[in-house]
Amino acid sequence: MNTKAGSTDDAHHQPRSGSRRGFRRVAAAGITFQAGSAAVDSSTIVAALIYQLSGSSLLVGAVTAILRFGWLSPQIFIGFLAQNSGKSMPYYVIGAFGRASFIALIALVLALGGSWPHGVLVPLVMALWSGYAFISGIVAVPYNDIVARAVPSARRSRLLATRFFGGGLLALGVAWIADRAVGTWPFPASYAAIFAMAAVLMFTSSAIFTSLGEPQGPKPAAKPGFGAYLKSGISVYHKDRRFRAFVHAQWLGGMVLMAMPFYVVAAGQTGFPMGRIALLLGAQTIGALISNLLWGWWGDHLGKGSLLRAIALLRVAPALLLAAMITTGQPAPTAAFPLFLAIFLALGALANGLTIAVIGYLMEISPADQRPAYSGYFNALTAPAFLLPLMAGVVADWSGLAPIFTLSALAAAGQFLVLRRLNRS
Repeated sequence: MNTKAGSTDDAHHQPRSGSRRGFRRVAAAGITFQAGSAAVDSSTIVAALIYQLSGSSLLVGAVTAILRFGWLSPQIFIGFLAQNSGKSMPYYVIGAFGRASFIALIALVLALGGSWPHGVLVPLVMALWSGYAFISGIVAVPYNDIVARAVPSARRSRLLATRFFGGGLLALGVAWIADRAVGTWPFPASYAAIFAMAAVLMFTSSAIFTSLGEPQGPKPAAKPGFGAYLKSGISVYHKDRRFRAFVHAQWLGGMVLMAMPFYVVAAGQTGFPMGRIALLLGAQTIGALISNLLWGWWGDHLGKGSLLRAIALLRVAPALLLAAMITTGQPAPTAAFPLFLAIFLALGALANGLTIAVIGYLMEISPADQRPAYSGYFNALTAPAFLLPLMAGVVADWSGLAPIFTLSALAAAGQFLVLRRLNRS
């Protein structure tokens, strides 16, 4: 799997005690962040919040589109700055503490805005959500670089699996609290409590990770200007066949994900009680939790590329099931409850495996002395694909949900085919 000379040399120079320390702190930070991000999951909690506030499928699609596009779009600039400076931790600090602050602000607005007109509350929440998404994007490049320097390649899939397993256990408690809040507190104060809980967890995660400090790593050989940096990215895209195929696969992955916020909408339309929406978050969390050992073992022993292909193929099933169900007729309300719990269980497992595979594979194909640059190039090239949920919202308003799930299933099948070619390149 390691196709670039030197992509893991930096990890082998880590002292064993330093490697263990890095593993523990990165895992602890990841566990607390994972629980916090579960509390503000865009495809369950936030999608349900916006749907109840606005009733708009377009805005539901915008929630995920903003999150993904905001996450990816700053990374070309952060990749340049981190690559040239040789330091990643300062950028992590800005992004990590910044995103926690925006979540805290959303909690404050929801707590104070119970009597505000929805025409005021919705734009304000969406604006703060956009701020959260864009400042979150600052984190990705430094996080990948710091983790790759602190933890050897052979332990990275297990690290991510540990993060998601521990985070999943903590997120089950978050889901239970969210279910109690949504079921007993008035709207939207119930969601304010959920966002406040997420903010506390995210601040804790940020403090743990920054205590790791800046791990040692290779110094950049040159410090090009921004124009030369962009030209280098174009050159990498054209000359590195594996990188290019990975970008194409991620574009199709963006089309798969365009359906994600609409699983909640489909659940509500087929009889799942919106007051129990946190149970879907719980099912999603359990799916992620029980799959972690499998994905961690798979990525480290069978390869990150093999894991990517398996996840792509498996992601055909939930979207195809929803498309068939909507086309042939809705289930009885009594059947909708266990059916959607099972669907979200599968979605949680697949989303977890995808994250482990994508992060791990990108680290594998990135040269050690160019890792921030490669992360910036990759995420900038794939960012437009994650605006597709916004387009899906328009389609849902005009044509219903069936076309969205059909396109998602076809994109997952296409992604699998591209990843098969990637394996042969």
